Amino acid sequence: MIIDLQRFLKEERPHWKELEELLALASVNMEYRMTLEQARRLQYLYERTATGLSKLTTFASEPELRHYLESLVARAYAEIHEERDREKRFSPLKWFLKTFPQTFRRHKWAFGVSCGITLVGILFGGFAVQHDAEAKDVLMPFPNLQIDPRERVEREEEVPEDDKMAGMKAQGMSWYFTHNTKVAIMTMAVGVFWGIGSAILLFYNGVILGAVCLDYIRAHETTFLIGWLLPHGSVEIPAILIAGQAGLVLGAALIGGRDRHSVRGRLRVIAPDLVTLMAGVAIMLAWAGFVESFLSQYHEPVIPYVVKISFGGVELICLAAYLLFAGREKRSRREDRSAP
Repeated sequence: MIIDLQRFLKEERPHWKELEELLALASVNMEYRMTLEQARRLQYLYERTATGLSKLTTFASEPELRHYLESLVARAYAEIHEERDREKRFSPLKWFLKTFPQTFRRHKWAFGVSCGITLVGILFGGFAVQHDAEAKDVLMPFPNLQIDPRERVEREEEVPEDDKMAGMKAQGMSWYFTHNTKVAIMTMAVGVFWGIGSAILLFYNGVILGAVCLDYIRAHETTFLIGWLLPHGSVEIPAILIAGQAGLVLGAALIGGRDRHSVRGRLRVIAPDLVTLMAGVAIMLAWAGFVESFLSQYHEPVIPYVVKISFGGVELICLAAYLLFAGREKRSRREDRSAP
C-alpha cells in the first residue's frame, strides 16, 4: 500500500495524542473509571491507531514511529481488556500505607530538588548571620528568635512554679497547624509560576532555618537547639519539603518539556498526585503541631534533652522508612517513572 507519509502523520498525530492522554488518565489512578463516552472513544482511537500501524509496516525507514505505535496499541489493548473489580471504595488505611508513599516516590526527583534548594537557603542564612551583624534582625521572623540565644535558654530552663502551657496546649496546637498549613499550601500553590514560586519559598524557609541554627550554634546552645527543633521539626520540615515537591511537580507539568501531552492533559494526569501529596502534608503537620505544643515547648529540667532528641530521632527514622519502603510492590512501573 502506498501512502503519503507526511499527510498521514499530519492527520493521525492528533488521534495518537488523544489516545495517550486517555491512557495516562487510567494509568495514574488505578481506581479511575471511564464514562461510556470515554470508553467508546478509547475503542475508536485504539482501532484507528492499529489500522495506522498496519499501514506503516511497509515503511522500513520509520522504525521509531512504528515502535511508538506498537507500544501505544499494546497499552490501549491492555486497558480495554483489563479486568477490574466492580466495586472499589476509598480505603484510608490503604491510602496511608500505599498510595501516599508510592506517590511520594513516584516524584522523588522533585523532592530531591526541594531538599537541594532548601539546603542552599540554609547555607546562605548561616553565612549571612556569620558575616553580617544586622542580618539577624532582618531574617528572624519572630521576636523570640531575635533575642540572644543564651538569654532565651536561661529563661526557658527556669523551673516554673506552674505549667506555662496549662490550658493553652490545644490552642497552641491549632495555631501551629494553621500557620504551617498556610505555609505549605502557599509553597505548593505558587508552583503555578512554573515552579519558580515554590523554589523561592523553599529557599526563604531554608534561609530562616540556617540563620536560627547558626545563631544558636555560635552561642554554644546546640543541645538546646536540637532538643527544641527535632521533636516537631523531624516531621514539620519534611512536610514543607513535600509541599515544595508538589509545587515543583505542578511547575514541571506546566512547562511540559518533552512531554507531548497538552497542558490540560498534563494537569489532569498529575492532579490526583498533588491532592495525595498535600493530604499527606496536612496529616504530617497535624502531628507536628501536636508534638510542638505538647513536647517541644518543655525543656530541661522538666524534660531532659536526651529524651526529646531521642524522640525526634526515632520520628525521623520512622518517617524516612515509611516514605521509602511503605507500599512497595514487585518492581512497580508506576513508581519507577520518576522523571518529570
